[in-house]
Amino acid sequence: MNNKHRRTLEAIFKQPVQANVPWKDVESLLNHLGAEMSEGMGSRVRFVLNGVRATFHRPHPSKETDKGALVSVRRFLDQAGVKL
Repeated sequence: MNNKHRRTLEAIFKQPVQANVPWKDVESLLNHLGAEMSEGMGSRVRFVLNGVRATFHRPHPSKETDKGALVSVRRFLDQAGVKL
């Protein structure tokens, strides 16, 4: 895992929840971890990692992931067995 992916993972699990994590960095991390990605309708994107499924909405018009979505990504990674 390169430094950028590690920083993104640390930002996802950081307390209190951050609101300035770019969504493209989250997608890049999930792809690096081996998650299968599929596009849905509109801004939906689905991921499957270690048998765990999750659907997220890409943020728009801003590029940063909001706090609620970051908590959902954290929960998804936790359920998929990804730890710091």
